[in-house]
Amino acid sequence: MTAADRPASRVAARDRWLALGALLLLLALAYAVLVHPWWTVPMLEAGERIESLQQRELRLRMQLQQAPQVSRRLEAVRAQMDGRPGFLPESNPELATASLIQRLETVVGQASPGNRSCMITNRSPLAADSREPHTRVVVQVRLRCGTPELAAVLHSLESGAPRLFVGNLNILAQRMYFSPGRGEPTGSGGLDVAFDLSGYLAPKEAPRAD
Repeated sequence: MTAADRPASRVAARDRWLALGALLLLLALAYAVLVHPWWTVPMLEAGERIESLQQRELRLRMQLQQAPQVSRRLEAVRAQMDGRPGFLPESNPELATASLIQRLETVVGQASPGNRSCMITNRSPLAADSREPHTRVVVQVRLRCGTPELAAVLHSLESGAPRLFVGNLNILAQRMYFSPGRGEPTGSGGLDVAFDLSGYLAPKEAPRAD
């Protein structure tokens, strides 16, 4: 190779490298414009969807495997609730209010037969409160009782079934205790008691969609 041929070979080599670089740049540009948005991105999104569906299927499969255990637990809770109902069995506030008053009269009569040492002096139904998740039925009660009888009444009301609640309890001691039915003082220690007796109606079942 002569000295005149060397610059020509260097120019040819440089042109080949420039051509190769231009080809690589063109391929990268073609990939970025044509292949990546129309092939790579959809494939990645499809892969993510497949992975998400697989995870969802796994969760559903695990839930299905736990279904018998959950069903047995639900039946046990239902049996327990049936044995000790928490909600009032009546279908509307009016019937529930009458039931509360009857329950109160029964409990007071059991604590003090013949109302000798405990009697109901007032029972006033309040408007049912339907703003809560479950409709609350309330009766304002006022009693005149001895201390042991009052304790028995409150215990019977709150420990029975369906579940009742005593709130806003206010107790005032009387100097002289008048025995109901006699109209004469029998000693000290009587109590003038006021409280709210309440219970909750069972939620109505939502209508099933056909």
